[in-house]
Amino acid sequence: MKSIKLVSVVFLLILAACTSEKKQGKTIYKDDSSKVFIITLDGLRWQELFSGADSLLVENKEYVGNGKELKAQFWKESAKERRAVLFPFIWNEVSKMGQIHGNRWEGSKMNLTNGMHFSYPGYNEILTGKADDKRIRSNNKMPNPNKTILEIAEKTDAYKGKVAAFGSWDVFPSIVNEERSGLYVNAGFRKAKGTDLTAKEMFLNELQDQIPSPWGGVRLDAFTHQFALETLIKQHPKLVYISYGETDDFAHDGEYDAYLKSAKRTDAFIQKLWNFTQQDAFYKGKTTFIITTDHGRGTEPLATWKHHGNSIENTDQVWVIAFGNKIEAKGEIILEEQLYTNQVAASVAKILDLEILTDSIGKPFPFIK
Repeated sequence: MKSIKLVSVVFLLILAACTSEKKQGKTIYKDDSSKVFIITLDGLRWQELFSGADSLLVENKEYVGNGKELKAQFWKESAKERRAVLFPFIWNEVSKMGQIHGNRWEGSKMNLTNGMHFSYPGYNEILTGKADDKRIRSNNKMPNPNKTILEIAEKTDAYKGKVAAFGSWDVFPSIVNEERSGLYVNAGFRKAKGTDLTAKEMFLNELQDQIPSPWGGVRLDAFTHQFALETLIKQHPKLVYISYGETDDFAHDGEYDAYLKSAKRTDAFIQKLWNFTQQDAFYKGKTTFIITTDHGRGTEPLATWKHHGNSIENTDQVWVIAFGNKIEAKGEIILEEQLYTNQVAASVAKILDLEILTDSIGKPFPFIK
């Protein structure tokens, strides 16, 4: 079992060392146009989002190093209490200012339309608005033949040079087809580049070389988050994509304790991003967050929580959270509904007033104003 203590120490080191968030160099002009953050948590189950720690896993010795400690940290008697402990920002703040969809116990359903139920097909569907099961059938680093909403925006005068993508997984340059799209991408183990690097970026570049990731193709999410935050401060992109990856990898490793702790850290990352946008004149009052996942995970048999794919039942079950500009505050959605992942791209296009052909992709979510 990989050392969870190492990951915790790494995270604390990064936060302790990367505290400077002063604007670097240039003055940002006032801009009244809409901005969007698309954020994904790789493979986070809807069950944990809506009910917190799983009673069958939280003290399971096969998947948890110290069950007593984990239960003390994450276990409460009611599902609402458990989920608020695991995702305090989402359930204490976002629930009051946005919408949370996908609680199937309450009738709110969201599903993938692709038939693969793993990462590259899921991210393609999120970012392009359509499944492509004929051509995207693996996680190989194949340049995406489909255009993402990021690329569509980048090719317009209004958003050229104002779109940025960040990811912990090193396949993202292929998913967004970096070469064709011309997007700014910082993913995998890439460093910040340029002639005007801040002290924080130089430190992150150095630290990323010195601290190993538990996985060959996925860096620790703290690096992804900090590189993204520094770019927001310096460049103020209008359309931002951030993909956090640890939840999926810890789940594949069978480390439920690390999976929960990573989920809670990501909740804090999202809060940090939101708070930044609400303190910055470029983003305040004009920014929408759309948060989702690329696939679900198994539940029965119990061991399938580690896995996903079309051979495992219900791994097409996902969720979406939206808040900020153009999102009415309705909280957790408790009603019969059916949403799909292929609606994300068109929703972003609607918010940003981008022209996009919708005859072959999903329609915008009905809750987008």
